[in-house]
Amino acid sequence: MSPRYRRVLWVALVLNAVMFFVEIGGGLQSGSVSLLADAVDFAGDAANYGLSLAVLSMGLAWRARAAWVKGVTMGVYGILVLAKTAWAASLGIPPEPMTMGLVALLALAVNVGVAIMLYAWRNGDANMRSVWLCSRNDAIGNVAVALAALGVFGTGSAWPDLLVAGVMATLALTASVTVVRHARAELVLAVPLH
Repeated sequence: MSPRYRRVLWVALVLNAVMFFVEIGGGLQSGSVSLLADAVDFAGDAANYGLSLAVLSMGLAWRARAAWVKGVTMGVYGILVLAKTAWAASLGIPPEPMTMGLVALLALAVNVGVAIMLYAWRNGDANMRSVWLCSRNDAIGNVAVALAALGVFGTGSAWPDLLVAGVMATLALTASVTVVRHARAELVLAVPLH
């Protein structure tokens, strides 16, 4: 594996770990479910980058297994976000939009930077593809959270925040299916049945 890819993964890991704490703080301060969902996603991505680094020089079977674990993790994240969104919907308290929007824009800048760094490896093996999909989904999610902040500001309602949290959960679930299928196909190639 290229030393450049390894360096990019390290930078992505550190940025995602820092943004986890920033978004937890912003989500708790603003009361935004979509920011808290994105914070959990940042933590998951940091762990995924660490896992990718751990298996980078290993064979295809190990990289495919790591991608499978990441795919399942994305699916669990999606299910948890849907549950948290349903809970917040029952409470109906709108988040504070200014903090929500500013943190979302900072997160967007970080995720776009990481996605640009990883773009060259987006069509690699299942492990590389899962890293790219995580970054792409995160940038899309950040745009959606910023738009939700505008919606909350304009309507005074929690629904824009809840809608975005639901969309983020759906993105995680669809990416999960893609990565798990790709990883399973690579495992079949790497570990043929006798």
